[in-house]
Amino acid sequence: MKRLMEAGSLLRPISWMPRPLPIRRLFFPNFPRSVKASSKFPGAGYRGPKPKRDWVAEWVSRNDDVVRSLPIYVGGFSLFVVLFNRAASGIAPVADASSSQSRADLLTLGLAVTNVLTGLVWLSIRPKSISLVNPQGVECQKICSDLPDYVVSELLWMWESLSVVTCCRSLVIVYEGSCLLQIGVAAESNGGNTMEVDAPKLIQGLLYQGVVKSGAQSYLANLSLYPGKSELPFLPSNTQAVILQPLGDKGIAIIGGDTIRGFTTADQAWITLIAEKLDATLSRFATNLTVTMQD
Repeated sequence: MKRLMEAGSLLRPISWMPRPLPIRRLFFPNFPRSVKASSKFPGAGYRGPKPKRDWVAEWVSRNDDVVRSLPIYVGGFSLFVVLFNRAASGIAPVADASSSQSRADLLTLGLAVTNVLTGLVWLSIRPKSISLVNPQGVECQKICSDLPDYVVSELLWMWESLSVVTCCRSLVIVYEGSCLLQIGVAAESNGGNTMEVDAPKLIQGLLYQGVVKSGAQSYLANLSLYPGKSELPFLPSNTQAVILQPLGDKGIAIIGGDTIRGFTTADQAWITLIAEKLDATLSRFATNLTVTMQD
């Protein structure tokens, strides 16, 4: 009986009363439930942690000349203080090894001279500013007339992509012993015309042979430092950087830039992918041409 009473108490109906609406809902039913933050109020923007500013680095970058000459001022002031102390204290000007004052003065003089020499070195060594250079040459666009339209469009797409995104100002494509494309700024010949690419001579050079044999991209970040520059006479004389990109084992793409170390790591990787795509297109064209000639 006791268990039935307990069960009945558990099954007793539960009364439910609806929760009354707040007063503002009764008088303002269309009042928005959420309020958006507005940039018109001060301090309503980002309130998270702000990046710290390196005040020392900023001051040094703005006062580069003062910082470089600072050791000279410190060393000169130290020399003056040592000599003045030596004269005011009445110590003999001749250094005496048995005197502790003389030993301290010699050590201070050595440190002061070191500061002066450090300042002179800092003033003489300055980082060289790198800026883009206008290539000295003539504009050209030479495309092999035997190429089909889809190959020509592929070559022009490669040129437009490189010239817009990277520091590329000259592009030469040599494939299967022939120059398929010479576009951009080229070297000027004696007659004022474009210096054409001598493909057979280029293929016999060490640059071409080394790139094709290794099958890897070669980046000449500062072309003026490489003796192999003489193998690229068709590029402007003031070309700053060159990328030699192999096209399989049958050709090479020569990309000239207007800035020293202007091609980034991402540019080099992207050029490698574009070259693989171009190599596939040229290989398909060469295969079709071979089949057509056999037929």
